[in-house]
Amino acid sequence: MPRPSILLFALVWLSAAWFGSWHWNPNSAVRLFAAIGIVERHDAAIDRFEALTIDKARFGAHFYLDKPPGMTLMAMPVVALTDAATGDSAEDKVLATTDPVFDRYMKLRQWLAAAAINATLLALAAVALMDIGRRVTGSAGAGAFGALAFALGTPLWGWATTLFGHCAVASLLVIAVRLVLKGTGDDRSRADAPLAGLALGWALVIEHSALLFALPVGIFALWRLRAAPRIEAARAAGGAVLAGTAAMIPLLAYNLFAFGTPFRLGYEGVVGWEGMQQGLFGLTYPHVAVLGEVLAGTHRGMLWVAPVLLAALPGLWLLWRRGWRDLAVLAAVGAAAAFLYNASYVYWDGGNSTGPRHAMPAVAFLSLALPGVWAAAGLAGRAALSALLAGSVAINLTIAAAEITAPWSADNALVDGVWRERFWPGYLRTVPNEFFGWTPWQGLAMWAVAAAALFAALMFALSRQPQSANIYRTDGAARRS
Repeated sequence: MPRPSILLFALVWLSAAWFGSWHWNPNSAVRLFAAIGIVERHDAAIDRFEALTIDKARFGAHFYLDKPPGMTLMAMPVVALTDAATGDSAEDKVLATTDPVFDRYMKLRQWLAAAAINATLLALAAVALMDIGRRVTGSAGAGAFGALAFALGTPLWGWATTLFGHCAVASLLVIAVRLVLKGTGDDRSRADAPLAGLALGWALVIEHSALLFALPVGIFALWRLRAAPRIEAARAAGGAVLAGTAAMIPLLAYNLFAFGTPFRLGYEGVVGWEGMQQGLFGLTYPHVAVLGEVLAGTHRGMLWVAPVLLAALPGLWLLWRRGWRDLAVLAAVGAAAAFLYNASYVYWDGGNSTGPRHAMPAVAFLSLALPGVWAAAGLAGRAALSALLAGSVAINLTIAAAEITAPWSADNALVDGVWRERFWPGYLRTVPNEFFGWTPWQGLAMWAVAAAALFAALMFALSRQPQSANIYRTDGAARRS
Protein backbone atom coordinates (compact mmCIF):
# COMPACT_ATOMS: atom_id res chain seq x y z
CA MET A 1 0.00 0.00 0.00
CA PRO A 2 1.46 3.41 -0.96
CA ARG A 3 2.15 5.87 1.84
CA PRO A 4 -0.68 8.30 2.69
CA SER A 5 1.41 11.23 1.44
CA ILE A 6 1.74 9.65 -2.01
CA LEU A 7 -1.99 8.93 -2.21
CA LEU A 8 -2.86 12.44 -1.04
CA PHE A 9 -0.51 13.96 -3.61
CA ALA A 10 -2.06 11.84 -6.38
CA LEU A 11 -5.62 12.72 -5.36
CA VAL A 12 -4.99 16.47 -5.23
CA TRP A 13 -2.85 16.59 -8.36
CA LEU A 14 -5.35 14.56 -10.40
CA SER A 15 -8.24 16.70 -9.20
CA ALA A 16 -6.48 19.95 -10.12
CA ALA A 17 -5.08 18.76 -13.45
CA TRP A 18 -8.33 17.11 -14.56
CA PHE A 19 -10.27 20.36 -14.88
CA GLY A 20 -9.57 23.52 -16.86
CA SER A 21 -10.53 27.16 -17.11
CA TRP A 22 -11.18 29.62 -19.91
CA HIS A 23 -7.80 30.07 -21.55
CA TRP A 24 -8.72 33.49 -22.94
CA ASN A 25 -9.15 35.07 -19.54
CA PRO A 26 -6.91 38.16 -19.91
CA ASN A 27 -5.16 37.69 -16.58
CA SER A 28 -4.16 34.14 -17.41
CA ALA A 29 -3.64 34.57 -21.15
CA VAL A 30 -1.20 37.48 -20.86
CA ARG A 31 1.15 35.36 -18.76
CA LEU A 32 1.09 32.68 -21.44
CA PHE A 33 1.56 35.24 -24.24
CA ALA A 34 4.74 36.45 -22.55
CA ALA A 35 6.02 32.88 -22.16
CA ILE A 36 5.29 32.15 -25.83
CA GLY A 37 7.07 35.32 -26.94
CA ILE A 38 10.20 34.58 -24.93
CA VAL A 39 10.36 30.92 -26.00
CA GLU A 40 9.49 31.30 -29.67
CA ARG A 41 10.88 34.75 -30.51
CA HIS A 42 13.27 35.42 -27.62
CA ASP A 43 11.35 38.64 -27.03
CA ALA A 44 9.41 39.66 -23.93
CA ALA A 45 7.17 42.07 -25.85
CA ILE A 46 3.64 40.83 -26.57
CA ASP A 47 2.87 43.31 -29.37
CA ARG A 48 1.34 40.69 -31.66
CA PHE A 49 -0.98 39.47 -28.87
CA GLU A 50 -1.87 42.78 -27.24
CA ALA A 51 -5.28 43.04 -28.94
CA LEU A 52 -6.26 39.73 -27.31
CA THR A 53 -5.97 40.92 -23.70
CA ILE A 54 -7.03 43.92 -21.65
CA ASP A 55 -4.34 43.11 -19.11
CA LYS A 56 -1.05 44.53 -20.38
CA ALA A 57 1.65 47.11 -19.78
CA ARG A 58 3.00 49.63 -22.25
CA PHE A 59 6.48 51.09 -22.31
CA GLY A 60 7.23 53.24 -25.32
CA ALA A 61 5.84 51.64 -28.45
CA HIS A 62 5.73 48.10 -27.07
CA PHE A 63 3.39 46.05 -24.89
CA TYR A 64 4.46 43.68 -22.13
CA LEU A 65 3.24 41.47 -19.32
CA ASP A 66 1.79 43.72 -16.62
CA LYS A 67 2.14 41.07 -13.87
CA PRO A 68 5.08 39.78 -11.87
CA PRO A 69 6.80 37.23 -14.12
CA GLY A 70 6.87 34.17 -11.84
CA MET A 71 4.08 32.21 -13.52
CA THR A 72 5.40 33.16 -16.96
CA LEU A 73 8.91 31.99 -16.10
CA MET A 74 7.58 28.66 -14.85
CA ALA A 75 5.38 28.28 -17.95
CA MET A 76 8.30 28.77 -20.34
CA PRO A 77 9.66 25.19 -20.09
CA VAL A 78 6.15 23.86 -20.63
CA VAL A 79 5.73 25.94 -23.78
CA ALA A 80 9.15 24.89 -25.07
CA LEU A 81 8.55 21.19 -24.44
CA THR A 82 5.04 21.31 -25.91
CA ASP A 83 6.33 23.07 -29.02
CA ALA A 84 9.06 20.45 -29.39
CA ALA A 85 6.68 17.52 -28.86
CA THR A 86 4.03 18.81 -31.28
CA GLY A 87 6.33 20.53 -33.78
CA ASP A 88 4.02 23.51 -33.49
CA SER A 89 4.31 27.19 -32.62
CA ALA A 90 2.31 30.39 -32.80
CA GLU A 91 4.32 31.70 -35.74
CA ASP A 92 1.99 30.46 -38.48
CA LYS A 93 -1.28 30.97 -36.59
CA VAL A 94 -4.11 33.40 -37.12
CA LEU A 95 -3.87 35.24 -33.82
CA ALA A 96 -7.57 35.47 -33.01
CA THR A 97 -9.76 33.96 -30.32
CA THR A 98 -12.16 32.82 -33.03
CA ASP A 99 -9.54 30.79 -34.92
CA PRO A 100 -10.00 27.11 -33.92
CA VAL A 101 -6.36 26.19 -34.57
CA PHE A 102 -4.95 28.97 -32.40
CA ASP A 103 -7.64 28.31 -29.80
CA ARG A 104 -6.49 24.71 -29.44
CA TYR A 105 -2.86 25.83 -29.37
CA MET A 106 -3.58 28.13 -26.42
CA LYS A 107 -5.83 25.66 -24.63
CA LEU A 108 -3.25 22.86 -24.67
CA ARG A 109 -0.42 25.04 -23.37
CA GLN A 110 -2.43 26.61 -20.59
CA TRP A 111 -3.76 23.23 -19.48
CA LEU A 112 -0.30 21.67 -19.40
CA ALA A 113 1.24 24.68 -17.69
CA ALA A 114 -1.46 24.77 -15.00
CA ALA A 115 -1.05 21.04 -14.40
CA ALA A 116 2.73 21.28 -14.20
CA ILE A 117 2.82 24.36 -11.98
CA ASN A 118 -0.31 24.93 -9.91
CA ALA A 119 -1.54 21.34 -9.62
CA THR A 120 1.92 20.21 -8.54
CA LEU A 121 2.40 23.00 -5.99
CA LEU A 122 -1.10 22.48 -4.59
CA ALA A 123 -0.48 18.75 -4.18
CA LEU A 124 2.90 19.38 -2.50
CA ALA A 125 1.28 21.90 -0.16
CA ALA A 126 -1.45 19.41 0.74
CA VAL A 127 1.22 16.88 1.71
CA ALA A 128 3.03 19.60 3.68
CA LEU A 129 -0.17 20.49 5.53
CA MET A 130 -0.80 16.88 6.41
CA ASP A 131 2.68 16.77 7.92
CA ILE A 132 2.00 19.99 9.84
CA GLY A 133 -1.16 18.44 11.25
CA ARG A 134 0.74 15.33 12.28
CA ARG A 135 3.37 17.43 14.03
CA VAL A 136 0.78 19.50 15.87
CA THR A 137 -1.65 16.72 16.86
CA GLY A 138 0.26 13.46 16.50
CA SER A 139 -2.40 12.27 14.04
CA ALA A 140 -1.90 11.88 10.29
CA GLY A 141 -5.69 11.64 9.96
CA ALA A 142 -6.11 15.09 11.47
CA GLY A 143 -3.47 16.36 9.07
CA ALA A 144 -5.31 14.78 6.16
CA PHE A 145 -8.51 16.58 7.17
CA GLY A 146 -6.72 19.91 7.06
CA ALA A 147 -4.98 19.05 3.80
CA LEU A 148 -8.18 18.01 2.00
CA ALA A 149 -9.97 21.12 3.26
CA PHE A 150 -7.11 23.34 2.06
CA ALA A 151 -6.71 21.80 -1.40
CA LEU A 152 -10.20 20.64 -2.35
CA GLY A 153 -12.53 22.47 0.04
CA THR A 154 -11.60 26.01 -1.07
CA PRO A 155 -11.34 27.91 -4.38
CA LEU A 156 -7.62 27.11 -4.52
CA TRP A 157 -8.81 24.03 -6.42
CA GLY A 158 -10.34 26.22 -9.08
CA TRP A 159 -7.41 28.66 -9.18
CA ALA A 160 -5.10 25.70 -9.78
CA THR A 161 -6.68 25.30 -13.23
CA THR A 162 -5.45 28.75 -14.35
CA LEU A 163 -2.19 30.65 -14.68
CA PHE A 164 -3.22 33.11 -11.99
CA GLY A 165 -0.72 33.18 -9.14
CA HIS A 166 -3.13 32.73 -6.22
CA CYS A 167 -2.85 28.96 -5.89
CA ALA A 168 0.94 28.96 -6.25
CA VAL A 169 1.45 31.66 -3.60
CA ALA A 170 -0.86 30.02 -1.05
CA SER A 171 0.82 26.66 -1.67
CA LEU A 172 4.32 28.09 -1.21
CA LEU A 173 3.27 29.70 2.07
CA VAL A 174 2.13 26.33 3.46
CA ILE A 175 5.29 24.64 2.21
CA ALA A 176 7.42 27.32 3.89
CA VAL A 177 5.59 26.92 7.22
CA ARG A 178 6.12 23.17 7.12
CA LEU A 179 9.84 23.69 6.46
CA VAL A 180 10.06 26.11 9.39
CA LEU A 181 8.41 23.61 11.73
CA LYS A 182 10.66 20.81 10.51
CA GLY A 183 13.73 23.02 10.64
CA THR A 184 13.06 23.85 14.28
CA GLY A 185 12.10 20.31 15.24
CA ASP A 186 14.04 17.21 16.19
CA ASP A 187 14.15 15.93 12.60
CA ARG A 188 15.61 19.15 11.15
CA SER A 189 18.17 19.22 8.36
CA ARG A 190 20.40 21.98 7.02
CA ALA A 191 18.33 22.19 3.85
CA ASP A 192 15.13 23.23 5.64
CA ALA A 193 15.95 26.92 6.16
CA PRO A 194 17.26 27.57 2.61
CA LEU A 195 14.26 25.78 1.12
CA ALA A 196 11.87 27.85 3.24
CA GLY A 197 13.61 31.04 2.11
CA LEU A 198 13.47 29.86 -1.49
CA ALA A 199 9.72 29.17 -1.23
CA LEU A 200 8.99 32.59 0.25
CA GLY A 201 11.29 34.38 -2.19
CA TRP A 202 9.72 32.69 -5.19
CA ALA A 203 6.24 33.58 -3.92
CA LEU A 204 7.30 37.24 -4.28
CA VAL A 205 8.33 36.63 -7.89
CA ILE A 206 4.85 35.24 -8.57
CA GLU A 207 2.95 37.99 -6.75
CA HIS A 208 4.74 40.99 -5.25
CA SER A 209 1.95 41.30 -2.68
CA ALA A 210 3.18 38.01 -1.19
CA LEU A 211 5.66 40.13 0.76
CA LEU A 212 2.81 40.93 3.16
CA PHE A 213 2.34 37.23 3.89
CA ALA A 214 5.94 36.08 3.72
CA LEU A 215 6.94 38.51 6.49
CA PRO A 216 4.78 36.85 9.19
CA VAL A 217 6.26 33.48 8.22
CA GLY A 218 9.77 34.90 8.47
CA ILE A 219 9.06 36.37 11.90
CA PHE A 220 7.56 33.04 12.96
CA ALA A 221 10.78 31.32 11.89
CA LEU A 222 12.97 33.74 13.84
CA TRP A 223 10.79 33.29 16.93
CA ARG A 224 11.13 29.53 16.79
CA LEU A 225 14.91 29.87 16.48
CA ARG A 226 15.20 31.95 19.64
CA ALA A 227 16.22 29.00 21.83
CA ALA A 228 18.66 27.55 19.32
CA PRO A 229 22.43 27.96 19.76
CA ARG A 230 23.48 31.29 18.31
CA ILE A 231 25.68 29.83 15.58
CA GLU A 232 22.99 27.39 14.48
CA ALA A 233 20.33 30.12 14.44
CA ALA A 234 22.59 32.46 12.46
CA ARG A 235 23.34 29.71 9.96
CA ALA A 236 19.63 28.95 9.46
CA ALA A 237 18.61 32.61 9.18
CA GLY A 238 21.47 33.38 6.83
CA GLY A 239 20.70 30.39 4.64
CA ALA A 240 17.05 31.40 4.39
CA VAL A 241 17.91 35.00 3.50
CA LEU A 242 20.47 33.97 0.90
CA ALA A 243 18.08 31.49 -0.72
CA GLY A 244 15.24 34.01 -0.70
CA THR A 245 17.51 36.60 -2.30
CA ALA A 246 18.65 34.09 -4.90
CA ALA A 247 15.00 33.44 -5.78
CA MET A 248 14.71 37.08 -6.79
CA ILE A 249 17.49 36.82 -9.40
CA PRO A 250 15.15 35.52 -12.15
CA LEU A 251 12.87 38.52 -11.49
CA LEU A 252 15.75 40.95 -11.96
CA ALA A 253 16.97 39.01 -15.00
CA TYR A 254 13.50 39.13 -16.57
CA ASN A 255 13.21 42.88 -15.95
CA LEU A 256 16.63 43.46 -17.50
CA PHE A 257 15.75 41.28 -20.49
CA ALA A 258 12.32 42.86 -21.01
CA PHE A 259 12.85 46.50 -20.02
CA GLY A 260 16.59 47.04 -20.16
CA THR A 261 16.76 47.64 -16.40
CA PRO A 262 16.37 45.22 -13.48
CA PHE A 263 14.43 47.78 -11.45
CA ARG A 264 11.27 48.32 -13.50
CA LEU A 265 8.00 46.55 -12.71
CA GLY A 266 5.34 45.67 -15.24
CA TYR A 267 2.74 47.32 -12.98
CA GLU A 268 4.38 50.70 -13.68
CA GLY A 269 3.15 50.61 -17.27
CA VAL A 270 -0.29 49.08 -16.77
CA VAL A 271 -2.78 50.13 -19.45
CA GLY A 272 -6.45 50.92 -18.90
CA TRP A 273 -6.75 50.45 -15.14
CA GLU A 274 -6.70 53.96 -13.73
CA GLY A 275 -7.36 52.71 -10.21
CA MET A 276 -3.81 51.36 -10.14
CA GLN A 277 -2.65 54.96 -9.82
CA GLN A 278 -4.24 55.20 -6.37
CA GLY A 279 -2.02 54.62 -3.35
CA LEU A 280 0.63 51.96 -3.99
CA PHE A 281 -0.45 50.26 -7.23
CA GLY A 282 -4.11 50.41 -6.15
CA LEU A 283 -3.59 49.76 -2.43
CA THR A 284 -4.96 52.37 -0.05
CA TYR A 285 -6.47 51.39 3.32
CA PRO A 286 -8.97 48.73 4.48
CA HIS A 287 -12.60 49.63 3.87
CA VAL A 288 -14.99 48.15 6.43
CA ALA A 289 -17.82 47.62 3.94
CA VAL A 290 -15.48 45.87 1.51
CA LEU A 291 -14.11 43.67 4.30
CA GLY A 292 -17.66 42.53 5.03
CA GLU A 293 -18.17 41.66 1.37
CA VAL A 294 -14.88 39.76 1.23
CA LEU A 295 -15.79 37.72 4.28
CA ALA A 296 -19.49 37.01 3.79
CA GLY A 297 -20.96 38.92 0.83
CA THR A 298 -22.77 36.86 -1.80
CA HIS A 299 -20.79 38.56 -4.58
CA ARG A 300 -17.32 37.48 -3.40
CA GLY A 301 -17.58 36.27 0.21
CA MET A 302 -15.23 33.53 1.39
CA LEU A 303 -17.96 32.04 3.58
CA TRP A 304 -19.99 30.89 0.56
CA VAL A 305 -17.17 29.21 -1.31
CA ALA A 306 -15.19 27.73 1.60
CA PRO A 307 -17.53 27.06 4.55
CA VAL A 308 -15.07 24.50 5.94
CA LEU A 309 -12.84 27.39 6.99
CA LEU A 310 -15.37 28.18 9.74
CA ALA A 311 -13.79 25.29 11.63
CA ALA A 312 -10.57 27.32 11.78
CA LEU A 313 -12.13 29.64 14.38
CA PRO A 314 -12.22 27.02 17.16
CA GLY A 315 -9.00 25.67 15.67
CA LEU A 316 -7.14 28.89 16.48
CA TRP A 317 -8.34 28.70 20.08
CA LEU A 318 -7.27 25.05 20.32
CA LEU A 319 -3.80 25.85 18.98
CA TRP A 320 -3.41 28.55 21.59
CA ARG A 321 -4.77 26.44 24.43
CA ARG A 322 -2.63 23.41 23.61
CA GLY A 323 0.69 25.18 23.54
CA TRP A 324 1.06 26.10 19.87
CA ARG A 325 0.65 29.80 20.52
CA ASP A 326 3.20 30.89 17.94
CA LEU A 327 1.42 28.90 15.23
CA ALA A 328 -1.95 30.29 16.35
CA VAL A 329 -0.62 33.85 16.13
CA LEU A 330 0.87 33.18 12.69
CA ALA A 331 -2.42 31.75 11.41
CA ALA A 332 -4.48 34.64 12.80
CA VAL A 333 -2.10 37.40 11.70
CA GLY A 334 -1.55 35.91 8.24
CA ALA A 335 -5.26 35.47 7.59
CA ALA A 336 -6.04 38.98 8.86
CA ALA A 337 -3.33 40.44 6.63
CA ALA A 338 -4.83 38.71 3.59
CA PHE A 339 -8.37 39.90 4.25
CA LEU A 340 -7.25 43.45 5.06
CA TYR A 341 -5.09 43.53 1.93
CA ASN A 342 -8.08 42.51 -0.18
CA ALA A 343 -10.24 45.16 1.52
CA SER A 344 -7.59 47.81 0.73
CA TYR A 345 -7.33 47.13 -2.99
CA VAL A 346 -9.21 49.39 -5.36
CA TYR A 347 -10.20 46.41 -7.53
CA TRP A 348 -11.13 44.36 -4.49
CA ASP A 349 -13.67 42.13 -6.26
CA GLY A 350 -11.05 40.82 -8.67
CA GLY A 351 -13.10 41.26 -11.82
CA ASN A 352 -14.23 37.85 -13.02
CA SER A 353 -13.80 35.65 -9.96
CA THR A 354 -15.48 33.12 -7.71
CA GLY A 355 -14.71 34.10 -4.15
CA PRO A 356 -12.25 36.79 -3.02
CA ARG A 357 -9.25 35.87 -5.11
CA HIS A 358 -6.94 38.47 -3.58
CA ALA A 359 -7.57 36.97 -0.13
CA MET A 360 -6.51 33.44 -1.08
CA PRO A 361 -3.40 33.53 1.14
CA ALA A 362 -5.86 33.54 4.06
CA VAL A 363 -6.72 29.95 3.12
CA ALA A 364 -3.11 28.91 3.69
CA PHE A 365 -3.03 30.42 7.17
CA LEU A 366 -6.49 29.38 8.34
CA SER A 367 -5.89 25.81 7.20
CA LEU A 368 -3.08 25.55 9.75
CA ALA A 369 -5.76 25.56 12.45
CA LEU A 370 -7.93 22.81 10.98
CA PRO A 371 -6.10 19.60 12.00
CA GLY A 372 -6.42 20.42 15.70
CA VAL A 373 -10.20 20.67 15.43
CA TRP A 374 -10.41 17.16 14.01
CA ALA A 375 -8.04 15.76 16.61
CA ALA A 376 -10.04 17.31 19.47
CA ALA A 377 -13.47 16.30 18.20
CA GLY A 378 -15.42 13.27 19.34
CA LEU A 379 -17.41 10.96 17.09
CA ALA A 380 -20.31 13.40 16.64
CA GLY A 381 -17.92 16.29 16.09
CA ARG A 382 -16.01 14.42 13.41
CA ALA A 383 -19.27 13.52 11.70
CA ALA A 384 -20.16 17.22 11.58
CA LEU A 385 -16.69 18.15 10.33
CA SER A 386 -16.88 15.46 7.66
CA ALA A 387 -20.21 16.85 6.47
CA LEU A 388 -18.79 20.38 6.42
CA LEU A 389 -15.77 19.20 4.43
CA ALA A 390 -17.93 17.18 2.02
CA GLY A 391 -20.14 20.21 1.37
CA SER A 392 -17.12 22.42 0.74
CA VAL A 393 -15.56 19.88 -1.61
CA ALA A 394 -18.86 19.59 -3.52
CA ILE A 395 -19.06 23.37 -3.89
CA ASN A 396 -15.50 23.64 -5.14
CA LEU A 397 -15.89 20.68 -7.47
CA THR A 398 -18.58 22.61 -9.30
CA ILE A 399 -16.36 25.70 -9.37
CA ALA A 400 -13.30 23.84 -10.67
CA ALA A 401 -15.30 21.86 -13.23
CA ALA A 402 -17.31 24.79 -14.53
CA GLU A 403 -15.36 28.04 -14.17
CA ILE A 404 -13.36 29.71 -11.42
CA THR A 405 -13.62 33.10 -13.13
CA ALA A 406 -17.35 33.69 -12.69
CA PRO A 407 -18.63 36.78 -14.55
CA TRP A 408 -18.18 40.10 -12.75
CA SER A 409 -21.84 40.89 -13.47
CA ALA A 410 -23.14 37.93 -11.41
CA ASP A 411 -24.58 39.24 -8.14
CA ASN A 412 -24.07 35.84 -6.54
CA ALA A 413 -20.96 34.43 -8.17
CA LEU A 414 -21.56 30.89 -6.94
CA VAL A 415 -25.28 30.56 -7.66
CA ASP A 416 -25.63 32.76 -10.73
CA GLY A 417 -22.14 32.68 -12.25
CA VAL A 418 -21.19 29.05 -11.65
CA TRP A 419 -24.24 26.90 -11.00
CA ARG A 420 -26.94 28.48 -13.17
CA GLU A 421 -24.82 29.67 -16.08
CA ARG A 422 -22.36 26.80 -16.37
CA PHE A 423 -22.60 23.75 -14.12
CA TRP A 424 -26.26 22.76 -14.43
CA PRO A 425 -26.34 23.33 -18.22
CA GLY A 426 -23.26 21.08 -18.48
CA TYR A 427 -20.69 23.65 -19.60
CA LEU A 428 -17.80 21.83 -17.95
CA ARG A 429 -14.13 21.59 -18.78
CA THR A 430 -12.52 18.20 -18.21
CA VAL A 431 -9.60 16.54 -19.98
CA PRO A 432 -11.80 13.90 -21.69
CA ASN A 433 -14.36 16.33 -23.11
CA GLU A 434 -11.91 19.11 -24.02
CA PHE A 435 -9.35 16.94 -25.80
CA PHE A 436 -10.83 13.50 -26.52
CA GLY A 437 -14.43 14.05 -27.58
CA TRP A 438 -16.21 12.72 -24.49
CA THR A 439 -19.24 14.50 -23.09
CA PRO A 440 -18.68 16.83 -20.10
CA TRP A 441 -20.69 14.59 -17.79
CA GLN A 442 -18.69 11.54 -18.86
CA GLY A 443 -15.50 13.45 -18.11
CA LEU A 444 -16.81 14.39 -14.67
CA ALA A 445 -17.85 10.78 -13.97
CA MET A 446 -14.38 9.50 -14.93
CA TRP A 447 -12.80 11.89 -12.43
CA ALA A 448 -15.28 10.79 -9.74
CA VAL A 449 -14.35 7.13 -10.19
CA ALA A 450 -10.61 7.80 -10.09
CA ALA A 451 -10.88 10.23 -7.17
CA ALA A 452 -13.09 7.86 -5.18
CA ALA A 453 -10.55 5.06 -5.61
CA LEU A 454 -7.68 7.28 -4.48
CA PHE A 455 -9.68 8.62 -1.54
CA ALA A 456 -10.62 5.10 -0.41
CA ALA A 457 -6.99 4.03 -0.64
CA LEU A 458 -5.96 7.13 1.33
CA MET A 459 -8.48 6.41 4.09
CA PHE A 460 -7.33 2.80 4.30
CA ALA A 461 -3.68 3.83 4.49
CA LEU A 462 -4.47 6.37 7.20
CA SER A 463 -6.37 3.77 9.21
CA ARG A 464 -3.18 1.75 9.41
CA GLN A 465 -1.10 4.68 10.68
CA PRO A 466 -0.17 4.57 14.36
CA GLN A 467 -1.46 7.48 16.44
CA SER A 468 1.63 8.96 18.05
CA ALA A 469 1.77 11.15 21.11
CA ASN A 470 2.12 14.87 20.41
CA ILE A 471 5.84 14.96 21.12
CA TYR A 472 6.23 18.26 19.30
CA ARG A 473 3.96 20.25 21.61
CA THR A 474 5.86 23.37 22.63
CA ASP A 475 5.38 26.95 23.73
CA GLY A 476 6.96 28.05 20.48
CA ALA A 477 10.64 27.57 21.09
CA ALA A 478 12.53 25.08 18.97
CA ARG A 479 13.02 21.71 20.63
CA ARG A 480 16.63 20.80 21.07
CA SER A 481 18.00 17.39 21.93
